[in-house]
Amino acid sequence: MEKMIIATKNKGKVQDFKELFSKYGIEIKSLLDLEESIPDIEETGDSFAENAAIKAETISKMFSLPVLADDSGIEVDALDGRPGIYSARYAGEEKNDQANIAKLLNELSTVPLDKRTARFVCVLAVARPGQSTIFKRGTCEGNIANEPHGNNGFGYDPVFYPKGSDKTMAQLSSQEKNTISHRKNAIIQLEKWLKDN
Repeated sequence: MEKMIIATKNKGKVQDFKELFSKYGIEIKSLLDLEESIPDIEETGDSFAENAAIKAETISKMFSLPVLADDSGIEVDALDGRPGIYSARYAGEEKNDQANIAKLLNELSTVPLDKRTARFVCVLAVARPGQSTIFKRGTCEGNIANEPHGNNGFGYDPVFYPKGSDKTMAQLSSQEKNTISHRKNAIIQLEKWLKDN
């Protein structure tokens, strides 16, 4: 594998993957690097894996190259795994972090802190022409806070206490967050696969 497309326009994600793949001599392109406009790909799957695969496989077919895509979100045990794949649009289609957090905290208002177990989930899908799609999953376990704390990060970071921490994800530095995050743990699984292939 000499080239791979990362199916994102998020510069932070692209940098993370560039660092990983450079060790293996794999050249990385992101959707920002491609001159062709990529249409928005509707994520119609019922799981993180299905949504990641839809993105990866669609773009892989377009360019006949390996493509890595991810899908991620938060699962709350007291809500039977919600918001899950609907994390980004939990409070509506317009993707509003504050509204999503408000809805989540409202739904958990009667649930005590020790019963607010949750996890961030990231599933990576690597689609390769003519081969089966590879999936790697990473999680970060923790609990949902009673109210938001911290200004770093995005999404549900201000209300998520990683296991064993008295700070929310949004109170951690980006370096601290990157050592424990669900994306980092999925990348570790992907790196094991890269070493073996």
